[in-house]
Amino acid sequence: MQPYVDTYLDYLLIEKGLSDNTLSAYRHDLQSYGEFLKGREVIDPGKVRSGDVISFISEMRRSGLSPRSIRRMVVSIRGFHRHLVSEGSSLVNPTENMGVMKVPRHLPGVLSTREVVRLLDQPDITTGSGVRDRAMLETLYAAGLRVSELIRIMDEEINLDGGYVRVTGKGDRERLAPLGSISMLWIQKYRSEVRPGLLKKNLSPFLFPGRGARGAISRQAVWQMVKTCARKADLGTAVSPHTFRHSFATHMLEGGADLRTVQILLGHASIATTQIYTHVSPDHLRETHRRFHPRG
Repeated sequence: MQPYVDTYLDYLLIEKGLSDNTLSAYRHDLQSYGEFLKGREVIDPGKVRSGDVISFISEMRRSGLSPRSIRRMVVSIRGFHRHLVSEGSSLVNPTENMGVMKVPRHLPGVLSTREVVRLLDQPDITTGSGVRDRAMLETLYAAGLRVSELIRIMDEEINLDGGYVRVTGKGDRERLAPLGSISMLWIQKYRSEVRPGLLKKNLSPFLFPGRGARGAISRQAVWQMVKTCARKADLGTAVSPHTFRHSFATHMLEGGADLRTVQILLGHASIATTQIYTHVSPDHLRETHRRFHPRG
């Protein structure tokens, strides 16, 4: 099975231009799938049946895998079998007539605007690292960035005069993300007071350099910083860098932004992905109902 998986991943890299992170996730999914099939003595992908796929997904559910990870696995497996058929490696796609394998979607965790402010205030801005951390947090929230997008920002991609940053998102799709006045103030402070000192030891072109000679700060470092700030702000352990993105989308919609605009700002390929944010604020829905329904 592995040679077929490798060929499919090469196709996704060359023809579809998927990112390294996405390819790594697909590789993990399909290797797990291959091991499961091997345990059922199914080696030839042409002999896989829909019952094998359903059994694998069911086992993943029982193992406690998150709904989000299972959804990704379903996508990986469907794409893999479609590719096998298109390449002539298999005559049958076992996922073709299975219908939609629905997995419950968990609503994303969202902070209130007050909680966001509390979190943003946690870095010690009397230190260089604190100013850097504040600039990163402000940028995550102001632009609704993924952490992978934040750490890949080149210094030259920041345009403070124009008020935006050029972002490279999933599939290497580029977009211009507005920054807002407050985040720009912190970026400017960081660039003028902190970043020059970092460049004495690091020739990195990235806005937020890491410890390597030319590298960027790591995802793990940002993740740990956000966790530390959340703990100091008494916001619990569920807060992550992605919480800023969820909060950004929710607050934009609550403020009156239309769904299509939020889709563009987030860099979602499909508006269906953005629509989940229309369901995350029951308080706002109740208030809107009260204001506009004739018997509210």
